[in-house]
Amino acid sequence: MKLNRKIPLTKPYITDEIKRKLLGVLDSGFLTEGKVTNEFEESVKRYTECGHAIAVTSCTTGLEIALRALTIGKGDEVIVPDYTYPATADVVRIVGAKVIIVDIDRNTLNIDYAKIKKAITTKTRAIIPVSLFGNPLNWDELDKIRNEYGVNIIEDAACSLGSEYDGKKTGNLADISVFSFHPRKFITTGEGGMITTNDPEWADRMRSYKHFGAAVKNGKISSLFEHIGTNYKMSDILASLGVVYMQCIDELLIKRQEQAEYYLNLLSGKQYIGFQKMYAKAKHSWQSFCVFVDERDTVMQKMREHGVEAQIGTHSLHKCKAFAESNNCKIKGNMKNSTYAYKHCLTLPLYHEMSKEEQRLVVDILINNICSKTGLD
Repeated sequence: MKLNRKIPLTKPYITDEIKRKLLGVLDSGFLTEGKVTNEFEESVKRYTECGHAIAVTSCTTGLEIALRALTIGKGDEVIVPDYTYPATADVVRIVGAKVIIVDIDRNTLNIDYAKIKKAITTKTRAIIPVSLFGNPLNWDELDKIRNEYGVNIIEDAACSLGSEYDGKKTGNLADISVFSFHPRKFITTGEGGMITTNDPEWADRMRSYKHFGAAVKNGKISSLFEHIGTNYKMSDILASLGVVYMQCIDELLIKRQEQAEYYLNLLSGKQYIGFQKMYAKAKHSWQSFCVFVDERDTVMQKMREHGVEAQIGTHSLHKCKAFAESNNCKIKGNMKNSTYAYKHCLTLPLYHEMSKEEQRLVVDILINNICSKTGLD
């Protein structure tokens, strides 16, 4: 069965209200970071119930700023999961620290907490766990590690705005959290990111760094430049989209939950297909809906040939030359679970305006093109 139309992996939800807000910024003549960006920051701060929200150019630059706020650099070690987008580890290298790569849990696809403990040394300054695809981290385990070892936790929450653990929103659980607003995300500003924290001193440091090193006191930016910094500001143009999205975030999340449940119902009981699992206290934001299949690349190619834009889950860092061949990286263990996920994880299309008919078509094409009948190993 070949579709007469393409079903994309994702599609941004652009409403008339978003267009009006954007045109309002353009008509104002004030395009750089200003009151609209501040409005976006305030909306994320209120939603996550955290003390501070700081808009930046991307989740990647946000993670870099977070490390700099904690004065992490040469001689320090930072633990990251192997199964993640390279940006999670790139930022550690950018600030001059050493990347310590550990395996993930095969079921949740999040970092393996036992492996974290084994990797901690006297040089460990921070952990950057990833709440992958919007699946919340286990904060019962992470709080134990944080308290026992005295390390800071910077959450790569790129996909996780709207997720929760034990009734508490992502963005108000880690020492510092960083979100992404890339077009793959259900709330997008084209490019952009947001840092959240409850620590006012770190917040001021991060605001200073993204404003060329300007002096910052209690969130107020001065014209005195006391530090080295750079320009990681988010423009009002981009922030205008985020402001409108945040006004309807609950509606967006409910729709996404319904779509994920529909996929699960359609695929329930199907042989040769596995799913990402959640902790009992977790509320997934369903940034991405993924399945595990044998011969993933062949299945993915066949789905694309039939008009369905499926994609891999993400990457295994130990397979990337940038980390595997670096003296400033250490790979701890054989990465068995990460390798499994890298070879088997398949992302299915998911977007706000996706219909049930389109979901059924995706599932039919997936089932008809499962080429290995050996079952998941």
